[in-house]
Amino acid sequence: MAADLSTTQPDEPSYIDYEAFLSPDFSPSQFANTLIVSTNNPNDTPLDLSTPLSRVLFDAQEVDSHIDLLTTRSAVPLLEYTRIQNEASKRIVSTLDTQIKSLDDSYKQLEKQVIVKHAEADEVRQVALRLWETLRLGRSVGRCLQLGRQLEVQQSEQGGLGTKEDHAALVRCSYTILSLREVIDAKDPGEEGHGLSKVDAIRALQDTVISPIERSVRETAERLIRDFSIPSTTTFAQGEEARARLESAMVVLYLLSPTCGVKPDRWSPRLLLTALDTYIRSSLQTSITLLSRSLGQLPSLDRALSEVTSKCQNIVALEIILHANKPPAHPLVAVSSTHKQPSLIQPLLAHLETGSLASYFWRTMAGSLASRVQDIVNRGGVVARSLKSNKTNVADAIRQAVIKGSQPPGAFVTGRNKEKAAEVRWDREIAVMVASVTNNLR
Repeated sequence: MAADLSTTQPDEPSYIDYEAFLSPDFSPSQFANTLIVSTNNPNDTPLDLSTPLSRVLFDAQEVDSHIDLLTTRSAVPLLEYTRIQNEASKRIVSTLDTQIKSLDDSYKQLEKQVIVKHAEADEVRQVALRLWETLRLGRSVGRCLQLGRQLEVQQSEQGGLGTKEDHAALVRCSYTILSLREVIDAKDPGEEGHGLSKVDAIRALQDTVISPIERSVRETAERLIRDFSIPSTTTFAQGEEARARLESAMVVLYLLSPTCGVKPDRWSPRLLLTALDTYIRSSLQTSITLLSRSLGQLPSLDRALSEVTSKCQNIVALEIILHANKPPAHPLVAVSSTHKQPSLIQPLLAHLETGSLASYFWRTMAGSLASRVQDIVNRGGVVARSLKSNKTNVADAIRQAVIKGSQPPGAFVTGRNKEKAAEVRWDREIAVMVASVTNNLR
């Protein structure tokens, strides 16, 4: 405004430096200090403040006079401008009121037709979703309970004391257990088993039916593998029955092997491999104990070698059965994973890191016999001298045992097996077994 006064009133010059007062760097304290110094001698004591104070008051009166003059001359234009602005504002407010009222009416209509109906529709949608979820959960519960009842019936079909055991019922139980797993383990939202863990009936089903029966089926299958034996007196029919029991047990353990949390390409029938590995190692341990004891009591050597031969023939029979059986279809594992092996023998051979179960049997036994024969020799006495003097006879007996033990049992001898057995040479296994004994008899 001061700048306007200096420019609009050239006939009334002002001595006030408006530019200094309007400067952003203006400092009242600095201005006052300059004014006092300019009107006083800095060495005077006390300072005279009346002159600078009068100067400031006069300047204030000058500015006030300019303001009065400006407002007096411009009163009419200012009032006219204010009137115009006021009328324009009234016209705008009037127009806006009409539009706001129209907008408000439109919003109320929209709220009535859309928002309220949408809220009602959303409630209906929520109810429908919850009803559908309840229906889905009810169907899943019903399916699980039906499968649980089916599992109980299948378990009763296995037979018990005084009745013939139906080993095929074990396989049926296994597939039913897998069907239950498929439902219960599908826990992600949208899947069939989502929310089942919160249903008391399902938890009770798992605790009282599924888990006990699965444990019983698994233990029965492990027992059938553990008890697998083909005595020399076994007939063809008895051999087929033993084969059927073993095949059922292998299928059960293959199917019940854990799948949860395992990638399909890394899955293996862990329960089956563990049971077969335990069977082979148990046969080995028994054979090593028998043969080690008989080497210290040579009259019992023939009987011990006969037992060892029988153990090895059982393992040969096991290998024949494994070769003849393909991996069963597994509902929870990709087809490419379950059928990447042509037969059940491949996973076991890979697990044992061998090419033949009979070879594995003799080589493992030889590895344990060497130290035991060395112990007998180190103790000396009649036993050691007798063993050394019968070195040739012992070597021949072991050689014949390896040859005979590597052949399939009589009940498993067919034209194909006989030809295949005749083609296989066991020279290395014979050499390893004989050397494990004779190399320490020097």
